[in-house]
Amino acid sequence: MCARLAPHATGRAAGYAASVTAATPPTTHGAELMPIPGGTYLIGNEDDQAREGDGEGPVRPVEVAPFWMDAHAVSNARFAAFVEETEWVTVAEQYGWSFVFVGFLPPDFELTQAAAAAPWWRKVDGADWRHPEGPHTTLEGRDDHPVVHVAVLDAIAYCAWADLRLPSEAEWEIASRGGLEQQRFPWGAELEPNGQHMCNIWQGTFPEDNTAADGYLGTCPVDTFSPNGYGLYNTSGNVWEWTTDRFDTAVGNDIMAIRGGSYLCHESYCNRYRVAARTGNTPESSTGHQGFRCAWSPELPSVIVPAAGAATADATAAPGCCAPPRSS
Repeated sequence: MCARLAPHATGRAAGYAASVTAATPPTTHGAELMPIPGGTYLIGNEDDQAREGDGEGPVRPVEVAPFWMDAHAVSNARFAAFVEETEWVTVAEQYGWSFVFVGFLPPDFELTQAAAAAPWWRKVDGADWRHPEGPHTTLEGRDDHPVVHVAVLDAIAYCAWADLRLPSEAEWEIASRGGLEQQRFPWGAELEPNGQHMCNIWQGTFPEDNTAADGYLGTCPVDTFSPNGYGLYNTSGNVWEWTTDRFDTAVGNDIMAIRGGSYLCHESYCNRYRVAARTGNTPESSTGHQGFRCAWSPELPSVIVPAAGAATADATAAPGCCAPPRSS
């Protein structure tokens, strides 16, 4: 089975082939689903770190039904099981290339096209989920790392196979907050409380020098660092995660909202590892820091509730810096 390169097939219900009607979440394909209570939550952000144009605010209440969220981003091992059973061919594999961070390429690598807004991203032929840094690399030793180079179409297909779904933006932010109200991070207000590293983000001077003070240059295992109050790991940093909502609901494009930040985020240019932060990318795009995690509920959410002011976001400014679109 091959992924379709149809950007329009990315709405809330599109691609969810499996009907979910049971009252309790399935135990399936390695997912560890954590219950998130239904109720009214405050989402969004208006503090001094909110990024203009991203549509993080205003802070406002949103009501959600109970749902479950996977404790972990989908790992390479779990995605490999899906591909083995379905013969799925990812969007990156069909295109024959994906974006790789230039710092991961060998010195003798012939430099290729760079993303216009972010020259540290390079188009690398043969880069895909099996070869994260290009055809000269493998997944050896990374079975428990998050799968990357997955487009939203690939994520939707995996969820359908696993009887799960992608979370909405509101669900993602609520789950990431871990029960805390209006805190900057899943663990509280400070990035490094008492000097302790809590997530996998860039350490040093971006993009020249990553000291790896948090222990990692690239991705880390999906269960690294402490979980939040709901038992979720790595909702700040490590890899960006797809949601089902559009980045800007006021314009007619297919840029999808992504959340969480990645191992490349740094406060000097992209502090989007905060729980309210957001950016977007086109549905066929893939990069070496783009993954996903799954959600579940007895019924699909019936209303798209943007988690962070999507109607006021500047869709033209979203992709590029953090997540280059395939059209770059």
